[in-house]
Parts: sequence; structure tokens; C-alpha cells
Amino acid sequence: MTSPPPGPPRLDALLRPRLPSPLQEVRDEGFARHGVRLFLKRDDLIHPDLPGNKWRKLALNLEAAAGRSVLTFGGAYSNHLRATAAAGRLLGFGTVGVVRGDELAHRPLNPSLARCAADGMRLHFVDRTTYRAKVSPEVLEGLLSRFGDVVVVPEGGSNALAAQGCTALGRELAGEVDVAAVACGTGGTLAGLAAGLDPGQRALGVPVVGGGFLAGEVARLQREAFGGPAGDWSLEERFTFGGYARTTPELNAFADGFEERHGLPVERVYVAKLLYALAALAGEGAFAPGSRVAAVITGAPDAPPQEPSVSR
Repeated sequence: MTSPPPGPPRLDALLRPRLPSPLQEVRDEGFARHGVRLFLKRDDLIHPDLPGNKWRKLALNLEAAAGRSVLTFGGAYSNHLRATAAAGRLLGFGTVGVVRGDELAHRPLNPSLARCAADGMRLHFVDRTTYRAKVSPEVLEGLLSRFGDVVVVPEGGSNALAAQGCTALGRELAGEVDVAAVACGTGGTLAGLAAGLDPGQRALGVPVVGGGFLAGEVARLQREAFGGPAGDWSLEERFTFGGYARTTPELNAFADGFEERHGLPVERVYVAKLLYALAALAGEGAFAPGSRVAAVITGAPDAPPQEPSVSR
């Protein structure tokens, strides 16, 4: 009896991600004075081109695409677009990025989009009204008509496959901490993280954008990925600092101080807001004395977003 021919190599064999990512305890007085032990889950070290939750959310999506071109969505400084473009370069498949803001089409590419283009991604700029309707049948049909046989991956990579991929993050933290916290943009990482944790552990999401839509998105993703609610999770929505990619002097001062104390560059769009939120919650007594709290470090600093800062 002959054996079946081998299937295509898995992404982890091709790209050699660093898994499980390191879990490091840091001694920080802002947490220690409240009896809280802070751990950093260093997902930023998983892969140089697909760091953090980008690897976890994209891996199953790219395996399902099986070498077909991938079309996805993002803003001008989207980490997701960069990771998708990098994966296309590394693995030899085509990528299309639908970018929010048609005014960008007539400007020099910022460093983030220039990196996407250098990695071979075709950039397609759309106006903001069209972008908001990106999941409508009319918009999707127009994109498929324009770009042909492509696999569509949603903004941020968040779909059922992404949530399933992120369960590995929860499993890596199972039994290690009491609370696992992650900054949220589209909800896919939190949906999977919560599903992978052990009973008695809980996942905490810190949205970086307002609007109050994330609870519904996480619930929807869990239904699609797992058939219903999975794990113990909640959201802490007070720390958006004015919206996506926006900062304040207070947030920047906090991040600067954390960098100086621990020698870890703090990414501002997601990680700074997560760490600030956890410090504030520790000060409010939200964690019982002796609690082990893990902050998922989803990425390292990159080119600063060209968005206006706001006062808070």
C-alpha cells in the first residue's frame, strides 16, 4: 500500500516562527505597590515580518488560501496590511491592499504603505464612504471584478480562522497567569485568547478605538469560530485616548517612563494604551492582591502614525 503524496508545507515550517513566545515577568513599582505581578507575553518576538497577533491571525487564513492571491483592508498605517504584504513576499503569493482614504492615492506613500508596495502589494485606495461599506455585496463584487480570483481576508485579519488561530495564545498562557490582557482593534485576538485559556482564567480586552462595537464583534467571532461563547472575557473601554492612532502627552509620558524602567520600546497605537490601562486598573484595585497579569505585547514601534493628537 502506497502512502498518499505529501501535502504543501505548513506555514510554520516555511517561516519558522518563535513559538511559544516568551513570557517575562517585570518588576514595576506601579503594579507591585498594589500587589500585582506583571508579565509581558512577548508576541512581538514571534516573527520579524509577521509579529504578534498578525502571525496568529494570518496563519490559518493563509493556509486556507493555499497560494491564491489575498485581498484585505486597512488604513494608511495598518500593521495588518504590512504583515500580509510581507507574507506574500516570503511565500510567493499576490496581495492586494484596499486602503482607506482615496486622497492618499495622490500623495507620496508613507513608510508603512511604501513597505507594503516594496513587498509587492497592489494598493487600491477608496474613499471613506466606500471603505465603511467594504463588507457590502456591492463593494465586494466590485473588488472581485477588478482583481479577479482572490481570497478576501477582513480588516485586521479578524474572522473565524483568526480567532481559531489565536486560541494558541490562550493555551500558551494556560495556568501561567490569572488575567491575560490584550489591546483590541477588531476583536479577533481577544475572541481566540479567551477560548484558549483554562477555566478560572480571564481575558481582558482594551479597545484602542471607541464606538462600543467590539463586544458585539467578539461575540460574533466566537459564534462563527466556536459555535457560541467561549471563555471568560470582558472589555475595558475607557482608554482609547481619543481614538485609533491618537495619543496624549499623558499617554506618551507613561510609555516613555515604562521604556526607561524596563528597556522595552513601547508601541504607541496598541501596547501603550494596554499598559496604561493595566496600571490604572491596578491602582483602582481591579486585580486582587497577588494577581498575575499578563500584557500581550502585539508589536514593536514603527513609523509614527500621521494622525492628530488630542487632549484628554
